[in-house]
Order: sequence, then C-alpha cells, then structure tokens
Amino acid sequence: MLLPSGIIKITAMKKIIVAVDFSTGSIHALRYAIAIANKSNSDIEMVWVDKTASPESIYSISVEDYRTEAVKRFNELVEQYQPLFTGGKLEYKLRKGKIYLEIVTMAKRRQADLIVMGSHGVSGYEQFWIGSNANRVISNAGCPVITVNSRFKLKTEIKKIVVPIDHYNNTLLKLPFTADFSKLYQSELHLTGVYATTMRTMHKRIENFLDKARKYLDKANVPFHVEYLHSTDITKSTIEYAQSINADLISIMTEQDDNGLLGPCAQQIVNHSPIPILSMHEDDAKKSKSSLFE
Repeated sequence: MLLPSGIIKITAMKKIIVAVDFSTGSIHALRYAIAIANKSNSDIEMVWVDKTASPESIYSISVEDYRTEAVKRFNELVEQYQPLFTGGKLEYKLRKGKIYLEIVTMAKRRQADLIVMGSHGVSGYEQFWIGSNANRVISNAGCPVITVNSRFKLKTEIKKIVVPIDHYNNTLLKLPFTADFSKLYQSELHLTGVYATTMRTMHKRIENFLDKARKYLDKANVPFHVEYLHSTDITKSTIEYAQSINADLISIMTEQDDNGLLGPCAQQIVNHSPIPILSMHEDDAKKSKSSLFE
C-alpha cells in the first residue's frame, strides 16, 4: 500500500537530537532546532563526539582536555540559548567513537523524533559533515533528519515545504510525516511532479501518485499547491523551484545504494541545497509516530 487512508493525528515531537562540534554550522543547526522545539514543546539533546577534526572548533588543544573543554563550551551554549528556549529541556551528551554511529545510537536510545545537523559550513566543517558522516547519519538514523546549510537565514516559521513527487514506489512515504510536521506551522505543501523523462508512461505514473497525494492532503486538511517540473536534472530543478517560491524546507526520500549509503540524487540535494532538507528513508517513514502505517 503506497499511502494509508485516514486523517493525520498530530503527535508533538518530544525529543530532537542536534549534532554539535562547536563550529558555526553546528551552532546554526542548533538555533534552527530550537525554533522547532519551541513550536513543538520538544526537548533538545546536543551530542558531541570527540573523534573530530574541525579547525574552527576546540580541537587544537591536547587530547586529554577535549572533554573538559567540551563541557565548558556546552555550558556556555546552554547559558546563551536557554533564554531563547521555551520548549522542554536543553541538555547535552558527550560520546566517544565513530561520529555517525554515536549520533544515530543516541537518537535511537532516546527514541528521538528528529535529528538536526549542519550541512555546509566554514572550511573544514563542510568536508567533515558532508562526507561519510552526514551520509551515514541520514542513511542509518531511525528517524527523519534535517540538514541545515549555514547560509540559510533562520526563520521563526516554516511557511512553504516543497515535496518532490517522482516515479519511484516509495515517493509518497514521506508525505504523512511531512504533512504532520507542516501542521505545527500551518505550512503549505508544494507538491512538484518531477518529469525527468519524455516517456508518457512515467508521466502517468507521477500523475497517479499526485492524485493520491491530493486526496490524502484534502482529507488531512493540509493546504497544498501542485506544480509540474520538466527537467533531466531533478536536483537542480527542485532547488530552483524551492528558491523561486522562497520555500523554507524540502522533503525528500533518500534512496540508498547496495552498501546502505545515500544515493547520488539524495546526496546532491543534501550537499547543494541552500534550503534545509528533511530526509527520511523507507523505514523511517513506515515506523514514524506521525504516519498512519499502523
């Protein structure tokens, strides 16, 4: 079944994990997460893993002082951002090991509803996260992940969410969580039928998926708009459309390769989008607390 019937039941997020390495990009992601937590009354747990290499952060000091300095920096963050935080609790956790694995493990252990992390940042940070770590966090997390470009101007509201609909069987699986998330902000969803080929059979397939999406959103009372995009470069056309309407978020399914890593199309949009990306893979969507796969 591609999309379950029924009305979305709003389930407020309770826990958000934020990956922090004290760089500009990760602090930007923290501020983005705080805005979501304030809206959903969620707790935030910041996670730092001491196997890191960012010239902007704390790693020029000796190895034995890593954790002491990290605690100090976290306490400073709590003091700085607590006045802006009206959600639940703002906490932190220090971990040691493989970066992506520790972030994913903490999210699963805390039964997190969402992971927020930086994407592009200052020199060093971009290479650090938009390499195997961001790839593997998105691919292995048991919940959706939002990646935030440090150049994205933070907003208190999310008014427009772009939802690309392609010809793949799992394309609609992102819709229940995305629609539920949009209800926090009373956002409008922008469904984009992406025609990457001239084959009429593929066009009909996408149109069929869009028809299912329309019916679902009508029943869920979620406002939406439908646009058709004709382009062989799905990443470029999706980002350009999102920019043209001043979108606040793009929601995607993350196809994966045989090794369980992020596929090329998902990689490109996560790496290159100046707009935050909400990523989820099939398992995330099916077991999401917000979905109707029950």
